[in-house]
Amino acid sequence: MAIRKTAGYAWNLISLVGIILALTATGLIITFTAFEMITGVEHPYLGLMTYFLFPGMLIFGLILVPIGAWMVRNQRRKAILEGMLSLEEEIPKYPRLDLNDPARRHLVIFFVAASAIFVVVVALASIKGFEFTESTTFCGELCHVVMEPEHTAWSNSPHAKVKCVECHVGPGAAWYVKAKISGMRQLYAVAFHTYPETIETPIENLRPARETCEHCHWPEKFYVGRQKIFYHYAPNEENSPRKIDMLIHIGGNPKSPTKNGIHWHIGQEVEFIAKDKKRLEIPYIAVKGKDGKITEYMSTEKPLTKDEIAKSTKRLMDCTDCHNRPTHIYHSPDEEMDLNFVSDHIDTKLPYIKKVAVEILNRPYKNKEEAFATITKEIPAYYAKNYPKVAQGKGAAINQAVDRIKDIYARNFFPAMKVKWSTYPNYIGHFYTPGCFRCHDGKHKSADGKVISKDCKICHDVLDQTQENIPFGQRVTNFVHPVDIGDELFKTNCSECHAASGHDVPGEGKEAKAH
Repeated sequence: MAIRKTAGYAWNLISLVGIILALTATGLIITFTAFEMITGVEHPYLGLMTYFLFPGMLIFGLILVPIGAWMVRNQRRKAILEGMLSLEEEIPKYPRLDLNDPARRHLVIFFVAASAIFVVVVALASIKGFEFTESTTFCGELCHVVMEPEHTAWSNSPHAKVKCVECHVGPGAAWYVKAKISGMRQLYAVAFHTYPETIETPIENLRPARETCEHCHWPEKFYVGRQKIFYHYAPNEENSPRKIDMLIHIGGNPKSPTKNGIHWHIGQEVEFIAKDKKRLEIPYIAVKGKDGKITEYMSTEKPLTKDEIAKSTKRLMDCTDCHNRPTHIYHSPDEEMDLNFVSDHIDTKLPYIKKVAVEILNRPYKNKEEAFATITKEIPAYYAKNYPKVAQGKGAAINQAVDRIKDIYARNFFPAMKVKWSTYPNYIGHFYTPGCFRCHDGKHKSADGKVISKDCKICHDVLDQTQENIPFGQRVTNFVHPVDIGDELFKTNCSECHAASGHDVPGEGKEAKAH
């Protein structure tokens, strides 16, 4: 009789809805988790449902069951007290737990067993949910439109096997909590579309690189130098190749007394003041020597006053001040075409293919579909009109080039977020942005007359160079520009020609005119 009474309390709409929700959610969690484990498929929305929606539905359903039962019990008890309902046994104010009563004992055992099963299911879902929130699928694909540029760039970068959280969060509970709080703000921004159409960089309050990057990139084990060969192709009919064999002075152990090279910067304590958010304009630099003496270097063109220095925020230089795009790397159409030539994905025998492709890629488009349609139409049309024999004899090569050029666009242009390859300046080198020359411009001088040098050989040496304007077999040890630009080679930064309009479209500056 007691068990029938107790079970009867759950016979109401609220409790029945809760039971159905709980059982359904449990079945869906088990089914979807098994599907993911068997197939290995990770889908952002599948994960969102499996580890957040369904567990939430389960917990909500379990809450509804006792709420409904308690409401029915109180209604019956109130009716008995008011004489509107007569039962053989009075309903007490609070439930009695008498394990000596076999019926109640069986009911308790059932609820304990059922609760244990539900707790296990919710616990497993919570653990998997935590793992899901730490995955690159969650970070990069859930908010597809917002994160598409960064996720695409990451997936094609040297760090494509490194999880987002390893750099953006790192180890430790404190930064984990900060990341989740920040994530809640980002979730709100996405839900209510309050985010900027172009994500601002650099990221404010990013964890210092010494606490993230240096877990893998151990500064004490850096190599002294690295040989690297740069391949370039001219935007002419022959797509003429040129090659620069260079030794990069990466630098030795930053803690050794003979340290030198590029990584000298992280062996010293270097602070600077940037006038703009992107840290392109740096009028003040301070270097702390081993003896503790601080040498200050001021811009000779735009010096700061003592009052401005005192009021400005000084930043301690770390890896990300040069490696500011270590993972989310975008490449210019010019670079991408060179890479496709080197890898034989695009035939260099197609006349003017680089020039035509770069010109088409750099046009503004409303969306990806419009860009793809233009590429698919105009490149074959160009050869049909100007090189009919090539169009007939190299149709397959032209089609392959079209596919590769569309792939270049898909990786480096994102109209929905107003992002393209030049949106985020990359400070490694100095080809498209000032990069190294933000400080090494020969225009930062200390009070005692020391100047931060602009000498290229501080960072690299040319071992050899091959191109049209260098006689065959002649070895060069100083950089030779593909076009003779005279003293401008030493007076003008590369980026002033290769990136017109402040890191925008290449090919519109002095070099393009010379070509």
